[in-house]
Amino acid sequence: MTPFKLTEALITEIEALIENQKDQELQVLLEDLHFADVAEIINELNEDEATYLIKLLDSDKTSDILTELDEDVREAILSNLSTKEIAEELEELDTDDAADIIAELPKEIIQEVISEIGDREHAKDIVELLRYDENSAGGLMAKELVKVKEDWDVLKCVKEMRLQAENVTRVHSIYVVDKEEKLKGRLSLKDLLTTATKTQIADIYIPKVDSVSVHEKPEEVAKIMSKYDLEAIPVIDEIGRLVGRITIDDIVDVIKEEADKDYQLAAGISQDVEADDSIWDLTRARLPWLILGLFGGAGAAMIMGGFEEMFREYTVLFLFTPLIAAMAGNVGVQSSAIIVQGLANDDIKGSIGNRLVKEMLLALLNGLILALILLLFTWVWKGNFLTAMAISISLIAVIVVAGFIGTFVPLFLDKRGIDPAIATGPFITTSNDIFGILIYFFIAKMVLGI
Repeated sequence: MTPFKLTEALITEIEALIENQKDQELQVLLEDLHFADVAEIINELNEDEATYLIKLLDSDKTSDILTELDEDVREAILSNLSTKEIAEELEELDTDDAADIIAELPKEIIQEVISEIGDREHAKDIVELLRYDENSAGGLMAKELVKVKEDWDVLKCVKEMRLQAENVTRVHSIYVVDKEEKLKGRLSLKDLLTTATKTQIADIYIPKVDSVSVHEKPEEVAKIMSKYDLEAIPVIDEIGRLVGRITIDDIVDVIKEEADKDYQLAAGISQDVEADDSIWDLTRARLPWLILGLFGGAGAAMIMGGFEEMFREYTVLFLFTPLIAAMAGNVGVQSSAIIVQGLANDDIKGSIGNRLVKEMLLALLNGLILALILLLFTWVWKGNFLTAMAISISLIAVIVVAGFIGTFVPLFLDKRGIDPAIATGPFITTSNDIFGILIYFFIAKMVLGI
């Protein structure tokens, strides 16, 4: 199968067909495309053209398309649909996707849309999901799953599974519950197929099953599913009742969103923004960190101003100021990036003290190697061993301190419940620049006896 590639020619062709209302040709052109590919096309159309396509295609396809659209495009399309048309789209979706879309609608029409959903059980499940915090397992889960009772025999189990499977897109697992709907375990399809029809499910189910609470954070769910290579995981309420399941496709979205957020934080962007957002939104996201950098630079300038006398006698020190600041920032970012990655993957073990000692020893080793190179370079270039020694010793101290800050800050933030990814951005770079310059001039002054 050849991967789909969106071209300018294809967009132009579709726009022309829409303008001339060539419905049949449009349907033939889009018929064999995956819904994600159609969503990619719609993202490039204007609001009227996008709405035209959604109304033209069948709901069983457009419902999936809606879930793949950019949020602002989906919002624009839904604003052009009636509550009945929106309800028809939601009826084709799994409850988790339907709940996500409803949550984006204006509050004044949510109830009306729900009342238009013909399948009342489906509507009830959507309403239940809307009660959960979106940043929780309950807000992430779907209600569609296959579950059987432990007191059923195999024959009844198979009959009930057939009925339930009609509403489940993909059957990852068969869950076993008791009379009170409490999760007891899971059922192996192999055991089900190879066991006599009169056998009780209680005699063959596997009691060990990983599950998460409805209040668990999505990031923690992702860690559990990644650790145990799960395609789906059941969700239980406060008293252990099975209330839903989370599938791997939902977790991939969580991981992607978290990675995007961490990447933006590392780049000094404090809000979740995209390249197509307004200039004002982009400015609000970037400006706070730029202001921090401005104050950091002003602070570094003030520190340098306190060593003017030393500059007059040892001008060469000024030449190495950018190098010292850059090395401090680079080492700090390297250290913090490793720690943040370890925290994200739950790989950081042991005490903070042990981690700090290890990182400082690593920084010391790197500092000694780099300082030796810099010592030889400066000595050969300027011919003054004492000055070269002062700069090199300063570099070692700066690197060790930068490694300490880069390690300690993300660990400290994580302990305080703050996203440690902040520590890989301008915050850590600016703080290390300031400390680095201060340490540089202070040690140089001591070594040179000024």
